[in-house]
Amino acid sequence: MGPRIGPAGEGPQMPDKDSKATMDTEDTYGSKASSEPQNLRPRVFHSIKFFVLCHSLLQLAQLMISGYLKSSISTVEKRFGLSSQTSGLLAAFNEVGNTALIVFVSYFGSRVHRPRMIGCGAVLVALAGLLMTLPHFISEPYRYDHSSPEDMSQDSEASLCLPMTSAPAPTPSNGSCSSYTEAQHLSVVGIMFIAQTLLGVGGVPIQPFGISYIDDFAHHSNSPLYLGILFAVTMMGPGMAYGLGSLMLRLYVDIDRMPEGGINLTSKDPRWVGAWWLGFLISAGMVALAASPYFFFPREMPKETHELRCRRKVLADAASPVSKGENSPSEQNPGESLKKQDGLVQIAPNLSVIKFIKVFPRVLLRTLRHPIFLLVVLSQVCMSCMVAGMATFLPKFLERQFSITASYANLLIGGLTIPSAIVGIVVGGVLVKRLHLGPMRCGALCLLGSLLCLLFNLPLFFIGCSTHQIAGIIHQPSTQPGLELFPGCAEPCSCPSDDFNPVCDPSTRVEYITPCHAGCTSQVAQEGLDKSQVLYTNCSCVSGRGPVLAGSCDSACSHLVLPFILLVSLGAALASLTHTPSFMLILRGVKKEDKTLAVGIQFMLLRVLAWMPSPVIHGSAIDTTCVHWALSCGRRAVCRYYDNDLLRNRFIGLQFFFKTGSLVCFALVLAILRQQSKEAGHKSTTSSPGLEQQRLMSGPKKQPEDSSV
Repeated sequence: MGPRIGPAGEGPQMPDKDSKATMDTEDTYGSKASSEPQNLRPRVFHSIKFFVLCHSLLQLAQLMISGYLKSSISTVEKRFGLSSQTSGLLAAFNEVGNTALIVFVSYFGSRVHRPRMIGCGAVLVALAGLLMTLPHFISEPYRYDHSSPEDMSQDSEASLCLPMTSAPAPTPSNGSCSSYTEAQHLSVVGIMFIAQTLLGVGGVPIQPFGISYIDDFAHHSNSPLYLGILFAVTMMGPGMAYGLGSLMLRLYVDIDRMPEGGINLTSKDPRWVGAWWLGFLISAGMVALAASPYFFFPREMPKETHELRCRRKVLADAASPVSKGENSPSEQNPGESLKKQDGLVQIAPNLSVIKFIKVFPRVLLRTLRHPIFLLVVLSQVCMSCMVAGMATFLPKFLERQFSITASYANLLIGGLTIPSAIVGIVVGGVLVKRLHLGPMRCGALCLLGSLLCLLFNLPLFFIGCSTHQIAGIIHQPSTQPGLELFPGCAEPCSCPSDDFNPVCDPSTRVEYITPCHAGCTSQVAQEGLDKSQVLYTNCSCVSGRGPVLAGSCDSACSHLVLPFILLVSLGAALASLTHTPSFMLILRGVKKEDKTLAVGIQFMLLRVLAWMPSPVIHGSAIDTTCVHWALSCGRRAVCRYYDNDLLRNRFIGLQFFFKTGSLVCFALVLAILRQQSKEAGHKSTTSSPGLEQQRLMSGPKKQPEDSSV
């Protein structure tokens, strides 16, 4: 390139517009021969390959912090006394800020310094992650045994059966409440809602601006490869979020302020609360590190002028037949379609804000009048409702249904379900590419994937565990009677109504809420090989007054969790198979000038109709299956026990409902495509005889004339 020259000599290498904003980066670009350290940094930040690397890591970290709450949803419920409906609303608030600003990001997309906007959004995401950890630090240490006074060690004799004369009268559940306690609870929940909203706001510019920036300055044949790498790395984010949740929830929530005597809990205890906040701290740090390079990228960089050698070799060796007739569309469509996540960016640059707001509803209505577009988006809404509900509450469902730990549930989802969904997306894209599927075959593939996904959903209704007998709450007629043998046995005891320290009678598999409710008056600690086992003896409500074990009764069908999660993972793969062909149906079902808007409207409708309401719907359905609520200040807090059969039927039933809706929409899409194909064939057959006759009649006449000439 020659020796280092000033900014004036760099002009031809940079775009003409916005030269003032890029003046500081232009003066050092192009000096390849320079070995000065200050010139190395600008050369690195003028590389689109380095931008792809940075953006892949940033989107990976962003999806980790966005999906981490779903991996610890049941733990947050127990820690702060939230119902599933409230926790579902908390998870949905991530989409509120995102949806509110996505249209305006589309408008300002070509008017701002995109890398810096990405960096600012990522910094906001990191700050929101730190804000999510604030409730842990401003709250009192977690007390899993509320029956013991503040100055006594937890799990002491306070939960034993004590005579009414020697024990203080039990106070009502709202007796210890104060305005300060209630205000602290509201402030903690409010902070988490604000943090989730900011998490969505910060994520708004990251994906659209990054995709458009790559597509603008990468070589046109390299752009699909770069975007493919970007999404391949990004898709690992949710799986890593569940993996991080699996690791963090093995640690006790107050690991930074453990009591002097330690704790008497294991991760299998239903009162266990893991270190949910630590995952937000780690992922926020990762986002902050990934955000730092974006403040050094230029507003515009020279467009890549050469094709990657590896790509040329692959195309020459393996894709030469495709490159002759179909290479340009197949290469152009991914770049175009992914860039179209920028929403309205192509129509926005020449409009003012007022005109932009006025023109948007008209174009929205025009786009929604396309029957193929509308039906495909509705099918994607149904599928996204299923995915959003499953991603948010599947860990909690597995915990309750099969009596496994939160850590193990996250490990199963992050290790099996998420990778299966990624494989389904990749296989769907490969089938569309290799088989050159048109709209009709794309619709058939979507219908087949939805049908198989629905069929694999049916056995899930019958794989699960019924709730074991809980004295005073759930009675199974088929089991041996427990509390009924000794009616009123716990009346002499002063059992706190809000205490929760479950014990299990191993002989009858009957569970009691506390040792006090079992009528136990003493406890014994037996040292085992690896840990001490706490036994409660002299229990007036237990047959033979025999000892009961601390902790909930083990489930008799925990081994069924593996067949269940395998079927769920297979269904996720089949549902993900429809992702790419349905996306192609949208691109080919609207006019060319409306494709950009169609994709932007698609993502907006998915957020508004699926990702925002679905967690609340699933959480409300889960709450209706609760049979015993913990009370806090006179209000319902977290659910202690669920009717497992009802929980399974309603949770899987919701999944079945949304999958059925997706199947019906894809069936209507295929029917419309067939009808359009028949009409097109009928028009061609009615018009082609006349054309052929004219050609046959005019052909012989013209040919002699041409030959004579």
